[in-house]
Amino acid sequence: MPKMSIREITRNFKDIDKYDYIEIEDKKTNTIKGIIVSGRYLDEIRAIIKKVIEEKKKKEIDEIMKFAGIATGEFKEKTFQELKAMKEEKCHNE
Repeated sequence: MPKMSIREITRNFKDIDKYDYIEIEDKKTNTIKGIIVSGRYLDEIRAIIKKVIEEKKKKEIDEIMKFAGIATGEFKEKTFQELKAMKEEKCHNE
C-alpha cells in the first residue's frame, strides 16, 4: 500500500497513475487522512459507499422505530416484528 502526503501527491501528481489507490498520510502525526482511488474503480467504490450509507440509515431507522410507538403509547401492544412490517408497508406505499 503506497502512502503519500498531500505535498508528495501535488509534487508527483503523475505518479498516482501507477497505483490502484494511495493512502493519504499526515506525515506529522502518521495518521491516514483518506485515500485516492483510481478512476478505474469509481463505479465500484460509489456502489460500496452507497450500500454502507443505506445500511447505516436503515439501522438508525430501525432503532428509532423500536421506540417510536412506546413514547406515545400507540404501539404498546405490538411486537417488534409487527412494527417493522408496518414500517415496511408504509415505506412501500409512499
